[in-house]
Amino acid sequence: MSAREEALHREEALQRTEKEILAEKAATLGRAGERLEAALRQAAELHEALARAPEGAERQRARESYREARRRALEARRTLIIQREAIGLRNHRLVDQQFPEPPRLDD
Repeated sequence: MSAREEALHREEALQRTEKEILAEKAATLGRAGERLEAALRQAAELHEALARAPEGAERQRARESYREARRRALEARRTLIIQREAIGLRNHRLVDQQFPEPPRLDD
């Protein structure tokens, strides 16, 4: 194999590797988005359940369940933002619009 052919082979291998890395970054970002969507959906469901819960122990359990779901959603949101930053996306306005934080509870 000539030096030129060898250099071309190395370049093609590098391009394939870079393409695989980009695909994995995209897949990781997609999974982070899916986890966030699921966490937000659960938080919304528990927020609705809290609104319907009667006063007393049942309402307190619903409040604690919602707080925990909200915490998980915020953590999933933070993970998505970190994944975005890892691939060079620094503007998170779209995340703010598409995945708003679950509301805080007034205590």
